[in-house]
Amino acid sequence: MAFIQGEKPIGCIFCSKPAEQSDQTNLILARGQHNFIMLNAYPYTTGHLMIIPYRHLNSLENVPTESSVEMMAMAKHAVAVLRRAVKADAFNVGMNIGKVAGAGIADHIHLHVVPRWEGDSNFMPVVGDTRLIPETLDLTYAKLIQAGIANLPRE
Repeated sequence: MAFIQGEKPIGCIFCSKPAEQSDQTNLILARGQHNFIMLNAYPYTTGHLMIIPYRHLNSLENVPTESSVEMMAMAKHAVAVLRRAVKADAFNVGMNIGKVAGAGIADHIHLHVVPRWEGDSNFMPVVGDTRLIPETLDLTYAKLIQAGIANLPRE
């Protein structure tokens, strides 16, 4: 709700954040040749991250092949690291392409990787219209760095 109701930044944060070269402050976990991995500042669960092309693209069909191949390799790597770091039981991996599909940032596609645990749903989202995240973004960031998220596999 903080994102939905909050003031929106001017410009594209998925373009401006990697250009700032302040990775920890901007929650950027790893950089590839065509994409980067970033924690979601408004996570659905602990460890919710996104894989984002550096190129500002709003549709999947415009993503160059080399970028989409790297994106999937990064997703595989992220899942493996998240399994170790946050002991996830399962994952939701996907894209919301376009505003109507639920994309919070509709003009720059990104792939969500959302860790899940047995029984992670509770009454709070239903009754309180809120989600509980049991650890801070800084702690999650440190865990993922220590678990090797930035050590991307080489082709």
